[in-house]
Amino acid sequence: MEASCLELALEGERLCKAGDFKGGTAFFEAAVKVGTEDLKTLSAIYSQLGNAYFYLKEYGKALEYHRHDLTLARTIGDRIGEGKASGNLGNTLKVLGRFDEAAVCCQRHLEISQEQGDKVGEARALYNMGNVFHAKGKQQLWGCTQEPGDLPPDVRDTLQRATGFYEMNLCLVKELGDRAAQGRAYGNLGNTHYLLGNFVEAIKFHRQRLSIAKEFGDKAAERRAYSNLGNALIFLGQFNTATEYYRKTLQLSRQLRDQVMEAQACYSLGNTYTLLQQYERAIDYHLKHLYIAQELTDRVGEGRACWSLGNAYVSLGNNKQALYYARKHLEISKEIGDRNGELTARMNVDQLMEALGVTESDLSPSSSEFEIPKFTKRNSMDSVELWKYSSDKKTGTRRIKQTLFVLKVRDLLFSLQKLGRDPSDEDCFFDLLSKFQSSRMDDQRCHLDEPQNGDDREGAATSMSSLNPAITTSPQTEELFDLIASSQSRRLDDQRVNVGNLPGLRITHNNLGHLVGEGDHQEPSDDFFNMLIKCQSSRIDDQRCSPPEAGPHAPTVPDEDFFSLIQRVQAKRMDEQRVQLPTDDQDSPPSPSPEPASGFSS
Repeated sequence: MEASCLELALEGERLCKAGDFKGGTAFFEAAVKVGTEDLKTLSAIYSQLGNAYFYLKEYGKALEYHRHDLTLARTIGDRIGEGKASGNLGNTLKVLGRFDEAAVCCQRHLEISQEQGDKVGEARALYNMGNVFHAKGKQQLWGCTQEPGDLPPDVRDTLQRATGFYEMNLCLVKELGDRAAQGRAYGNLGNTHYLLGNFVEAIKFHRQRLSIAKEFGDKAAERRAYSNLGNALIFLGQFNTATEYYRKTLQLSRQLRDQVMEAQACYSLGNTYTLLQQYERAIDYHLKHLYIAQELTDRVGEGRACWSLGNAYVSLGNNKQALYYARKHLEISKEIGDRNGELTARMNVDQLMEALGVTESDLSPSSSEFEIPKFTKRNSMDSVELWKYSSDKKTGTRRIKQTLFVLKVRDLLFSLQKLGRDPSDEDCFFDLLSKFQSSRMDDQRCHLDEPQNGDDREGAATSMSSLNPAITTSPQTEELFDLIASSQSRRLDDQRVNVGNLPGLRITHNNLGHLVGEGDHQEPSDDFFNMLIKCQSSRIDDQRCSPPEAGPHAPTVPDEDFFSLIQRVQAKRMDEQRVQLPTDDQDSPPSPSPEPASGFSS
């Protein structure tokens, strides 16, 4: 029986290391059913099962087994095991959006690592704590409409704390000589500075990340670094250099046979060429994005591609093709229930039909071919000059952001003249502007970070966190206060979950003494028990909650796209945006794609 349990567990571990987490969990579960009296073996099985279920996105089960591991490690007095279990538990809670509880778990891991002189564990705890605050800050940003860097105080504080933990992690891994960990730290520092609006700093860190990725031949990390650099350059107005990085992103995505990332790179290139007013090239990349989105059945991505193509064709004066894609955008928006997208597409269709002098009866339901009555061409916008960005640091990013508004204003004026309406009519102009602003597609697409292929879960013990000792969980109900008070009043033996309830544990006279006699060496802190009670007192159904609704998922569209940027910039008042901008779009350095951030490392 003992050999059978161990053999099953070893096979489960082998399968998980090979990437077959579903098969691995089956063997681990079988090992638990067989059971063992070896407490260390059982603890390792719990940890591996928790990690495997995490990668399968079965977070309820992951939470359950990491709780079992934590309980068993504390019961037998295994301090290192307790720290690792706390880190894994914190990582799972983070993905579920329970950031305060995750921070307490990660803090516990940090404290134990420091107490045991475990520098590697301490570094991982610091990194994972940074991930907790990084994820929390990104979630807080979901509902924000501020321009990049113009953040509410609480969001800025959260992201700055994440930066602080990443910096401490970087110092420690440098001391340890761990170059791979340094690369992950540089990448996440670049990402947090990007969110804070520190684009020059972000570029500096992403260049470091790129250098280390090349050093290790890590093509996936290299691709992320190029993409992040391109994003940051967009915010600095250095469009030409951004296209160079996006093209490298596209090349690596194709080498890696990653169609999703290939589509995102095409999308970014299409939008960048639009900003450069190179509409023919923009259309080429938007079509490539559209084809991949169709192949991957990403309807949201298809809708975004059709929207972009319609805008590009309008800029070229090809209203017939623009109408075709506007109608496709409308059709897809209705299908996926995207109300804002539907309103925007309907407005575009109506305006284009008016400009072309056609009605619904003139249009074929399935193609762009229709009879177009002759009409007089309106005044062209060829004489409207596009204001360009300046790389002069003295102008600051404020003017750069303001210029992006001008890009959209130009399109709005162009649309007005196409429709034969006087742009000087303020009511007309602001009505059109407000309709553009009503589309908030990016806000609907928020989603939680998921581990990527480069994530460093560390087999049976992933850690993640480091936080100020002042952090504690905050009870939400009087019932929970009563529960904590009653639980803390009991003796340590009463606070330990009945070990007889641990699955797979065979209690014998050989291990009974370990279960009841060891583990009393240190009273845990009140903060930790607050966290533990919260986790253990909640019902399993509550623990199996799914991440918050993120709206329609669009894998082929980057999280940070240009529509989001333009919408944010448009949110400012007109008088603040009408400033004289210098000319000259100059090239320069780079910005973010998330580093494997879920708490493991990438």
